[in-house]
Amino acid sequence: MLDLRDLFQWERFITPSIIKVFYWLAVGLSVLFGLSNLFAGLWMMAVNPFGGLLMMVGSLVGVLIGILTARIIAEFILITFRINEHLGAIRNRGQM
Repeated sequence: MLDLRDLFQWERFITPSIIKVFYWLAVGLSVLFGLSNLFAGLWMMAVNPFGGLLMMVGSLVGVLIGILTARIIAEFILITFRINEHLGAIRNRGQM
């Protein structure tokens, strides 16, 4: 877990510890924007039924794409740090 001393020492990265928080914030924002567009699509159905339906479907697809994109970015960041850890282990094993 995250220790306060880790903030002032450069022996351990803190990004892998907090990336999950940013992932869940991105998912929450994606869902909120999707719900907002969903209600806008419902309102638009009163004026133009086909346009409103298209907007509602588009908002659901947008939510799925937003969640998928947030997951891919979070995994890419975590993989980058994991590669760094593995390279450090290989370097330490070579120094023995």
